[in-house]
Amino acid sequence: MKTTRRRTLPLPLLFTLSLLLFAAGMGVGWSGASAYDQPAPQPLDISEPALAAVTLPPLQPSAAPLDKPSPAPDSWNLMLVNFGHALPDSFSIPDLARLRNGHAVDSRIYPALQAMMDDARTAGLQPLICSSYRSQDTQAQLFEAEVQNWLARGCTQQDAQRQAAMWVARPGTSEHQTGLAVDIVDTSYQILDEGQENTPVQQWLMAHCAEYGFILRYPTDKSEITGVGYEPWHYRYVGVEAAREIMANGLCLEEYLALT
Repeated sequence: MKTTRRRTLPLPLLFTLSLLLFAAGMGVGWSGASAYDQPAPQPLDISEPALAAVTLPPLQPSAAPLDKPSPAPDSWNLMLVNFGHALPDSFSIPDLARLRNGHAVDSRIYPALQAMMDDARTAGLQPLICSSYRSQDTQAQLFEAEVQNWLARGCTQQDAQRQAAMWVARPGTSEHQTGLAVDIVDTSYQILDEGQENTPVQQWLMAHCAEYGFILRYPTDKSEITGVGYEPWHYRYVGVEAAREIMANGLCLEEYLALT
């Protein structure tokens, strides 16, 4: 069931969250780049002017069963991180490629992300990455800020934490900490709410993200499985083969891994 809750926060809290995200990006700095003497990847260019908007239909799920074996679930690109699966103790911050505005991603997914952004712009669209890799400390601060938001609405501490976890993952359980996830919005509509799904950028991404190895991680009808509310802006890299199977069969990552 779709949720109709609009992601609106008090202005002071929005300002605080913006500072936290900016600080996290700056904290990544160039230190996350490759330790080898390789040229640093060029940042994603999100400043090009938009061409005529192109609206494409979303990829329609297929009822056909998976007809080939899936990759091993312990592959780096298929790491499961959710409310029931925290980052393992052995997890270490990946080799990061830095993007514009302090954002960063796992360097292994950079080429695919760059290609997807470039092709979206070629289609006349203006995608904007508004969130990417986050540190443990940043995730903790964001979660606490969301808890305070719910407390201000009159929730008890327990209910506030439960509600907050539906929209901001608890520290150690966020895909953003893996460097494999990005939040992408349409430059013309920079609001994280359900209306994002109707923007030209999201229509294009939902139809084509699998071609680049990405999936819409939190579909509208999978909240009971993922434990996360509908987020038509959160894309996760899983690799082309897995992404095609997941999107074509209307699955979420949890369901896909259960089939392996």
